[in-house]
Amino acid sequence: MRPIVTERLLLRPLRREDLPAFAAYRSDPDIARYQSWDTPYTAVDAERILGGPVDGDAEPEPGAWRQVAAVDRVTGTLHGDCAVRLLADQPATAEVGVTFARAAQGRGLATEALGAAVSDLFEVQGLHRVFASADDRNRPVQRLLERLGFRREATFLEADWFKGEWTTLLVYAVLAREWREGRR
Repeated sequence: MRPIVTERLLLRPLRREDLPAFAAYRSDPDIARYQSWDTPYTAVDAERILGGPVDGDAEPEPGAWRQVAAVDRVTGTLHGDCAVRLLADQPATAEVGVTFARAAQGRGLATEALGAAVSDLFEVQGLHRVFASADDRNRPVQRLLERLGFRREATFLEADWFKGEWTTLLVYAVLAREWREGRR
């Protein structure tokens, strides 16, 4: 993965030196509430879940998640990450997600990061479709996806047994042509 530079951020592969900050924001119960991991989240968990390349440019296999660090261009602070997974069973299709530390929220950084990552998927990698899933209680991520031009495609009512309860899952997506039209 080549680095992506935005107005305030540098998006690059997650590095070993990022793991303490990565584990710290993932240990926040409010951050983990709608995510697939539990708290506390340790540096050992971070290394294990990455499962793919760290400190390198090797691309993950289709179907594997890749965490893309969102680092402040001035301070070098890790604010959060975008997750990208190229589907193995559908051509030119990716799933994305985003997680940002509580201190970095509310400033448009997650929108800036995910927008840049999605632009890269369409404009550089030539993908056709990008989608994201969201817990229906997670209004901030729904608003973020809608701001970026994703449309809600599906609602799976109480279809996901998640952290001890039935939850409703929403699926958002955007096509390459929709993305280009939205950027004009």
